This record gives sequence, C-alpha cells and structure tokens, in this order.
Amino acid sequence: MENDTTKDNGDTASQDAKHLIHCLTVIGQVEGHYELGEQTKTTKYEHIIPALVAIEQDRSVEGLLIILNTVGGDVEAGLAIAELIAGMKTPTVSLVLGGGHSIGVPLAVSAKHSFIVPSASMTIHPIRVSGTVVGVQQTFDYFERMQNRMIRFVTENSGITESEFRRYMMNTDELVLDVGSVLEGSRAVESGLIDELGGLSQAIECLYEMIENSEKRYST
Repeated sequence: MENDTTKDNGDTASQDAKHLIHCLTVIGQVEGHYELGEQTKTTKYEHIIPALVAIEQDRSVEGLLIILNTVGGDVEAGLAIAELIAGMKTPTVSLVLGGGHSIGVPLAVSAKHSFIVPSASMTIHPIRVSGTVVGVQQTFDYFERMQNRMIRFVTENSGITESEFRRYMMNTDELVLDVGSVLEGSRAVESGLIDELGGLSQAIECLYEMIENSEKRYST
C-alpha cells in the first residue's frame, strides 16, 4: 500500500525521525474532472483527497509537510484540496519550490504556516478556462463568483489584503502576454501572501515546533 501511494502521489512518511511527519507533494497541474495528456505532469485530486483523509485519521502521523511546485490546473479541484488542508487539526506546513502558479496560491496558504524558497515564485492572475465557452453574461458571472471564492480563501488564510491581492491579479504592467503578477520568494513574503522565506530544514523545524507546542497544550 505504501509503495502504491508513493507511486501515485509522491508522498511518504519518515519512520526514523524526531517526529513522524508525512510528506505530500503537489506538482505540475492539479487534475480535476478532466484527464490531461500523457505528456503533462499532473497531481490527481482523487489521489490527494483520500490521502489527506487518511493522514488526518492516522494517530501515528504527527504532522504534514506539503511540497508544492505547480503550474495551475482545475480551480475547483485545487480549492477542494486547499479547503481540506485548511480544515485539518494535524499540524501542517507548506513549502513552495520552483513555482506556485494560479491554483497553487491557495494550496500554499492552506497550511497553518507557509514557506517559500528564495528562487521560487508565486504567479497570480485572473481565472481563465480553455476550450469552448458560451459567450453569455451568466458565464462571466460564474467566472467572477469562482474568482471571488479563490480570493476569499487566500485572504482568509494569509496576511495579504483583498485589495492588494486584486491589484496583483489585475496588473497589466508586468506580464507581456498576460494579466497578473509574479512574486518572487522575498516579494511573496513582503506582501503577506507567504509567511516566511526558507527551505526544507526551516520548514521541518517549524513543523516540529508546531507538533511540540500542540503536545504541550494537550498535556496541560
């Protein structure tokens, strides 16, 4: 079973460590209701969701480390995963490597504490879809409501304000062929989007501290 989940999700649990933590990777595009091409690296939400449920139930798992390097994907599937992570009692820490593109932003802030390495970046842009779109007002209203859901989640789970996030999202001066902004590591922290600049060791130490503080709280 462990080999199967490692193959499907890239997740693993460290057995010989100070605390038993589970490492879950979310890479490439978050695949939702439609399958993507064979040449596209994806993270399937039907794999991640039951893995999160199992981690939350497993009393031996003391913490969850989420490694992110995403290039967008299905918005509703990504939000579903982010909501599950945000609702976990298990201590959670996220670490952004490479990039957190579009739906990778709510995934990054869904953890109780978020890190980003200096060379990584967060790409913020309006929600869009590919393929055939019915050009009626109801369609654009739906896109706006979906975008508002994502904005609300991000601002409720990070230190960035709604006005600042919308400003980054609608920026027309930064990307040549797109609307939006790219926030490199330190800039993402300065904006309040990500909690802290750091790498793997800092993320693990933070998770250990959260676990130990939780143990103290329950023991008193």
